[in-house]
Amino acid sequence: MATPYDIPEVLDRREGPYGEVVLRRHGELLQIIANGCFLMDTSDGRSERLLVDAARDALDARPEPKVLIGGLGVGFSLAHAAADPRWGGVTVVERERAVIDWHRDGPLAAVSAPALADPRTVIVEADLLDYVNETCDTFDAVCLDIDNGPGWTVTEGNGNLYSTTGLASCARVLRPGGVLAVWSAQPSPEFEGTLGNAGFQQVRTEEIPVARGVPDVVHLAVRPG
Repeated sequence: MATPYDIPEVLDRREGPYGEVVLRRHGELLQIIANGCFLMDTSDGRSERLLVDAARDALDARPEPKVLIGGLGVGFSLAHAAADPRWGGVTVVERERAVIDWHRDGPLAAVSAPALADPRTVIVEADLLDYVNETCDTFDAVCLDIDNGPGWTVTEGNGNLYSTTGLASCARVLRPGGVLAVWSAQPSPEFEGTLGNAGFQQVRTEEIPVARGVPDVVHLAVRPG
């Protein structure tokens, strides 16, 4: 028989332009659900930290690099990037107003409050693909943590981001030699080929061990200099 501890508590539910988003508390964990699909929770930020660190390490000794993070989520990527003084700027693009609100004055502030207070941090409310097609800003690294991977998107339209055209748009905001890092819940050799077709070089995949099942991965690629 389920106890109150076992039953998720809905803290907020909103209907946005891309469907329903829900913030739940399950025991000590906070969870984000989008259109009925579990996205992430606050149980373990290892994947998000590796995503940011892998991009930073691939930049070698570039001074004060700027990173663009696609997706705010539970805030682990932002918090980890802002905690690293080597980053010269941290811009996060999040299309869901609800998620931004949950961080600014809601339960997820426990994760991201110090990062949001950091003067290097900029939060942009926009669809990432729209942003990279329209912005005049450029970055040394782009980290994508929006879906469960190229083959497991939150909404059907997100698939455009992982197409040759979408990835070329990401390359447009990268400075020469800049790094694209893409988190995925499973390896995708096909996606590696798409990165190459989009003009990226030095494409590789780093595995993130998990307790059970197929490891998470980070796909890495470099814009030619």
